[in-house]
Amino acid sequence: MSKLRVHNFTVSLDGYAAGPAQSLETPLGVGGEELHGWMFKTAYGAKMFGGEGGETGVDNDFARQFEENVGATIMGRNMFGPIRGEWPDFEWTGWWGDNPPYHHEVFVLTHHARPSFELEGGNIFHFVTDGIESALARATAAAGGKDIVLGGGVATIREYLRAKLVDELHLAFVPILLGGGERLLGDGVTEGYEVTEYVPAKAVTHVRLTRSR
Repeated sequence: MSKLRVHNFTVSLDGYAAGPAQSLETPLGVGGEELHGWMFKTAYGAKMFGGEGGETGVDNDFARQFEENVGATIMGRNMFGPIRGEWPDFEWTGWWGDNPPYHHEVFVLTHHARPSFELEGGNIFHFVTDGIESALARATAAAGGKDIVLGGGVATIREYLRAKLVDELHLAFVPILLGGGERLLGDGVTEGYEVTEYVPAKAVTHVRLTRSR
């Protein structure tokens, strides 16, 4: 049975998953790039970004679970790109170049319709304008029994958490303070979830939250 899960989602110690002042130049906000240093050091992260080597161990074990048994991805428009409002044109195709790392169907939540398109590697992007439940239904059908990864950004994950549609949430807490930006937790979004795994590692602390049945 398919699960909707968040994986490798990194959070600062003061609770932010993106820094302030996000822009085309700083898509994760000021200081936000520091959140993902742990990932780049792992063997999985090095391979994902076209490199070699990297560290093995606990952080790498968690990181590589990202792609295990995944058949579809859902993301918010802010994760897809920096454009807001009506699409001025359809030239923007994401941050990832001609061959994004998904290699399956991706469902982008938006208020503004846009035709689907396909890139190299089996990456097919669809744009969903009728809400989070519709996106989940379409992604579940596309996943063919595999899991669906909820990729972000912060507001999208919070919306799915409030609706109790996320089955599992893996967070990587990094020992930095951002001081502002987009806060993931708080305001009751974790009501109905419990901590089912807590693993301090070399660079981060891994915490898994699971929806109570």
